[in-house]
Amino acid sequence: MAKERGRKAIVTNRKARHDYSIIDTYEAGVVLVGTEVKSLREGRASIVDAFATVDDGEVFLRNLFIPEYLQGTWTNHEPRRTRKLLLHRAEISKLIGKIKESGVSLVPLSMYFADGKVKVELALAKGKKAYDKRQDLAKRDANREIAKAVGRRAKGRE
Repeated sequence: MAKERGRKAIVTNRKARHDYSIIDTYEAGVVLVGTEVKSLREGRASIVDAFATVDDGEVFLRNLFIPEYLQGTWTNHEPRRTRKLLLHRAEISKLIGKIKESGVSLVPLSMYFADGKVKVELALAKGKKAYDKRQDLAKRDANREIAKAVGRRAKGRE
């Protein structure tokens, strides 16, 4: 069987970019069991409620939902179990230093297959206030209107 190449998205957390301002991103491997990988290959997962924590010098992904594999037997996994993330020691120590700041958390942005291995894109994020979200929405709407006007102008309709 040929090796997989490239990057294939499994699931993304679009709400995270709305609720948090992203400071930094990290790519981490995930320790999984066989039925979890099979379920992920079917594209079945949810990272909406997921978050990462640093405990005893190790990073864990909590509240990630990977449903049980349909053809699995008694070897099936628990859907919301805590999963260990694989990061370099220097990255973990950097994360520990930044997390000690108040209001900063680790949020998963996406999950994907990279060359056949499951990876998670983690973001060091700070929560947005309601007025920050409104400003982002207003800015996006203004940019959309500008793009429409430019498009109409280029087509000679204005």
